[in-house]
Amino acid sequence: MLIASWNPEEMLAELIQQLADVNMSLLFGVMVVAILVLGKSADWMVEKAVTLSLRTGMPKVIVGATIVSVGTTFPEAVVSVLAALNGNPDIALGNAVGSVICDAGLILGTACLIAPLPLNKRVVNRQGWVQFGAGVLLVVFCLPFTDLGNVFSTKATLPQWAGFILVAGLVAYMIWSVRLAKYADPDEQDEEVADDSPVTILVGSILVGCLFVVASSITLIEATKILATEAGIPEAVIASTLVAFGTSLPELVTAVTAARKGQGELAVGNVIGADILNVLFVAGAAAAITPEGLVAESIFFRLQFPAMLIILLCFRIGIFAAKDGKLSRPFGAFLVGVYVIYGVLNALFGKTEEPVVNETVMTPVEAVSETGEIKVIYLTKC
Repeated sequence: MLIASWNPEEMLAELIQQLADVNMSLLFGVMVVAILVLGKSADWMVEKAVTLSLRTGMPKVIVGATIVSVGTTFPEAVVSVLAALNGNPDIALGNAVGSVICDAGLILGTACLIAPLPLNKRVVNRQGWVQFGAGVLLVVFCLPFTDLGNVFSTKATLPQWAGFILVAGLVAYMIWSVRLAKYADPDEQDEEVADDSPVTILVGSILVGCLFVVASSITLIEATKILATEAGIPEAVIASTLVAFGTSLPELVTAVTAARKGQGELAVGNVIGADILNVLFVAGAAAAITPEGLVAESIFFRLQFPAMLIILLCFRIGIFAAKDGKLSRPFGAFLVGVYVIYGVLNALFGKTEEPVVNETVMTPVEAVSETGEIKVIYLTKC
């Protein structure tokens, strides 16, 4: 199918590789431009999101959890769905779980370290329970109910019917968020609204900003991967660092920019919304179009799923214990520390087991020839 074979991320990667083949200095130029565009588009997006919040009275947490998170997550969902259509659906589950862990640990923690993040506790608490519930639901759907005794050693799947339920949950979440925004108490307005553009223009501007953030993030990561390869860095190291980090770079840049500009509610909302959409949208949509479902390797139950639930639970505790309505720097350091521990464990034990197929063992055996001479021959044992 034409739509299945079309992958904008691969096309961009091929274009960057062609530029690198012509001259490596062009690659450095691409990286500089990508960094500049990334910073400017993130600033633009945050400014428009804050303006939308002030103009409509919608809490910044909800703006971040809906419009901004949809913009930063949508390209990842498209890539996952296209991968599923191309016969590689399992990448979606790894992307979804890995992004949740990275968002709630590294990204939120880094934003807290930059500046304590203020909270609308009532709104964040509601959205946070949806975030935690989505993670729990994903794990439950993947459980091998017919063989729970071997849950840590057998594969399970996220079935197609579960994908439909998750997508339906996405629709319900967006409707609920809109209703919540209508009746939520607006944030205290200590800023003047300089932009008098219509609300639809503001929403469109936010989404355009998201598009440039995502496109420049992909460009930067792809260029860095080529540079790392040319420098002789092993592909396994590139895959476990740059590729994994690249999927969450838009959320990281958005959260850091929001925290730097004193818009911590937007950063918190973006992390919560991105986590919810990674489960309901990225994993849900990919599973819904895959009759066989998404495979959950046994390592998911031993490491990935527990890590995801633990870090989401830490976030819940942080919301409950937040003093003066803020997530503090020490809490941010704690989240980053938890993510570092996960990263170490993932590096040590996170490799999935490849099945052994026709492993050949050479066994020495003594044999007597027709002349009575003893010879040693080797027999293969599979």
